[in-house]
Amino acid sequence: MSDVTETHCPYCALQCGMGLSPAEGPVPVSVVERPGFPVNRGALCGKGANAAAVLAPGARLTTPLVRDGGVLRPAGWDEALGRITDALRATAAAHGPDAVGVFGGGGLTNEKAYLLGKFARVVLGTSAIDYNGRFCMSSAAAAGIRAFGLDRGLPFPLDDVPRAGCVVLVGANPAETMPPFVRYLRELRDNGGTLIVVDPRRTRTAELADLHLAPRPGTDLALALGLLHLVVADGRTDEAFIAARTTGWPEARAAAMALWPEHVEAVTGVPLPRLRAAARLFCAAGTAMVLTARGPEQQAKGTDTVNAWINLCLATGNAGRRYAGYGCLTGQGNGQGGREHGQKADQLPGYRRLDDPAARAHVAAVWGVDPASLPGPGRSAYELLDSLGTDVRALLLTGSNPVVSAPASTHVGERLRALDFLAVSDVVLSETAELADVVLPVTQWAEETGTLTNLEGRVVLRRRAVDAPAGVRSDLEVLHALADRLGHGERFPTDPEQVFEELRRASAGGPADYAGISYRRIAAEDGVFWPCPDEGHPGTPRLFLDRFATPDGRARFVPVRHRPPVEEPDEQYPVRLTTGRVLAQYQSGAQTRRVPALNAAAPGPYVELHPVLAERLGIADGERVAVVSRRGRTVTPARLTTAIRPDTAFMPFHWAGEGNANRHTNPVLDPISRMPEFKACAVRLERL
Repeated sequence: MSDVTETHCPYCALQCGMGLSPAEGPVPVSVVERPGFPVNRGALCGKGANAAAVLAPGARLTTPLVRDGGVLRPAGWDEALGRITDALRATAAAHGPDAVGVFGGGGLTNEKAYLLGKFARVVLGTSAIDYNGRFCMSSAAAAGIRAFGLDRGLPFPLDDVPRAGCVVLVGANPAETMPPFVRYLRELRDNGGTLIVVDPRRTRTAELADLHLAPRPGTDLALALGLLHLVVADGRTDEAFIAARTTGWPEARAAAMALWPEHVEAVTGVPLPRLRAAARLFCAAGTAMVLTARGPEQQAKGTDTVNAWINLCLATGNAGRRYAGYGCLTGQGNGQGGREHGQKADQLPGYRRLDDPAARAHVAAVWGVDPASLPGPGRSAYELLDSLGTDVRALLLTGSNPVVSAPASTHVGERLRALDFLAVSDVVLSETAELADVVLPVTQWAEETGTLTNLEGRVVLRRRAVDAPAGVRSDLEVLHALADRLGHGERFPTDPEQVFEELRRASAGGPADYAGISYRRIAAEDGVFWPCPDEGHPGTPRLFLDRFATPDGRARFVPVRHRPPVEEPDEQYPVRLTTGRVLAQYQSGAQTRRVPALNAAAPGPYVELHPVLAERLGIADGERVAVVSRRGRTVTPARLTTAIRPDTAFMPFHWAGEGNANRHTNPVLDPISRMPEFKACAVRLERL
C-alpha cells in the first residue's frame, strides 16, 4: 500500500512498528499492521491499535492558552511566546539563571530531548533541568554503569530472549504493559526454556510462568541475595568466568552469604522450597537472563537491588555471552534515548557526564560555546519539583504530567501552584497543564518526524503521516522561537533531520555513540543499534561479548546488603501498598483516558485486595473505600482477588483526582539513582 506511512507506536519502549493509512472523518488516519518490523511483526496492543484516536480535534489542544484572571483563555502564538520569554528574563534577572527550571519527558524524540538540554544550558544557562525518566529506569541505569561501565536497557536484541534457557522477570508485567513482548516469552516456552516471574501479584504475566515467586513489596533485594546464597552453597558458581571476566567477587559473595535463606524466607514471605527451586532452575539452564522492571527499581534501594540481580548473573557466568545476561525492560517510549542526549540533570549528549571536562569541551565545541559557560549538574527530578516556588521560580515543562505521575503528588501539585510562572507544552490539556500560566499546543507522533531508541538500543524513525491542525507547532519550532527571542535562534534548527545530524556530532565518541546512524540507514535497516561510531559500522546489537565497558574490561561485582523498605507497616498503617499499570491505560493516562475504547476497558481507579484482608476489614467487592497514608487520602472501589498477597494492596496510577495512587507513594530517594520509592509504602483502609 503506497499510501501507508511506516512509523512507530507512540506508547511503550518496544516502539512497535505500525502503519498509518489516510482515513475520512475527524481522525485523519487509521492504524494498520506493519508485519515487516522485527520487534512486533505486526502485532499491536489495544493502546497501539487505538493510538490514532488522540489525533481527533476534540481530544487534543489546537491553540495556545494564557491565564487571565485565574482562567485559561485562547491566545495567539506571539502573545503566548511573549509571556514566556518575559517571565524567563524577569525571573533570571531577579533570582539568577538557576531560578528558571526545565522539566522534560521520556516520551520526547531524541531530537527534542537533545535540543531541550541544549536550550537549558546554552540559552537559559541553568542547571535546573531533569525529566520524568528519572522515575522510570534510573536505578537500572545506575546499576548497569556500576557493574558494566555502560547503561543500555537490553545489552542484547529481543530475539535473544526466547533462545535463553531460563528467563527471570522481576517486577515486570509485560502481558499488560507491553503485550507484543509476550510472544518472546511464549517462544521461550516453546523452545523448552523456563520462565520465572517475581511479583507480589499473580499477574497475567505470572500466569505464563513455570514458577511464580510472590515477595512482599520492597524485599526484592533480599530475594536476590538469598538466591545467590543458595547458588554459592550448592557449588553452582562459574568460577572460570568469575576469574576471567569480573572483579569484586569475594566481597559480593560474603555479603550474600551473610543473609541466610531462612531469613530471606521470613523477610520476603517466599517459602524456602520455592527459593531453592528458582535457584536450581536458573543454574540448570545452559544460558539464563534476568530482566527487571519498575518493581525492584522504583525503590529507595533500587540501584543496590538491581546490582544484586546482576551479581547473580555474573556469579553464574550469565553475562557477556549470547542468550544470557541482565537487562531492563524500559517503560516510556523513549526512556532509553531520552536520557542519553542531555535532558537529565547530570548528562550531556552521547551519555557523557556533565562534570567531565573532556565531555564538556567536546559538546561545547559542537554547540559553539565556551565550555566554562555550561552550568554544572543540577537536581534530580523529584528534588527539582520539590524546589518549585522557592529555589526554582519559573518552569518550562514539556511532555510530562507530574500532578499525576510524581510521588507525593499532592505535594508536587502544591509546589507547581507555588511557582511564579509555569509554561507547559503538551498535546492535551493534562492535569499539569491546567495549572499553567501558558499552555502551548504541540504536535504528536503522527504529525512529526523524529527518532526514538527502544528498549534494546535500536534507534528507530518515526515518520510524519499527517499535517498538524492549524495553530499547532512542533516542540522544535517552540524551542527555536523561544531561543530566537532570547538571542540564540540560529543555534536551534526546526528540521528534525538537521537536529539529528548535530546530535550525531555531539554524541560522537561518547558511550552512546550515534555518529554512524542516519535517517537513511534507519529506514533501510529497520533501525540501527548503538553504539555505531561511523557509517561503515554495522551497529552493536550485543554488547560486552568481548569486554565490558569498564577501564579493564571486567564486570564489577557490587557488594550489597539487604535493608527493608523505608516505610514498613505499623499499627496506624498496617497494609503494604504497591502500584503499577493496567492493560488499557498508559502512564499518567493524559492521552489514553481520552480514548473511548480504552476507557471502556479500564474506566477508573480501584484498590486491589485479597479476600482475607477484605474480610478482616469488613470490605465488600466493589465497595468504595478510603486508602490513607502519611501523605494523602484517596477514595476508590475495592476489587477483591486471590491474585495478590493477603498483606498487600495494589493501586494502578493512571488516574487523577481522588483516585490518584501517587498521593501515597513515598518520595524518599535512592542515594545513587535519586529514584523515589514508588513501589512500597504503608497505608490503612477505611470503609466509608
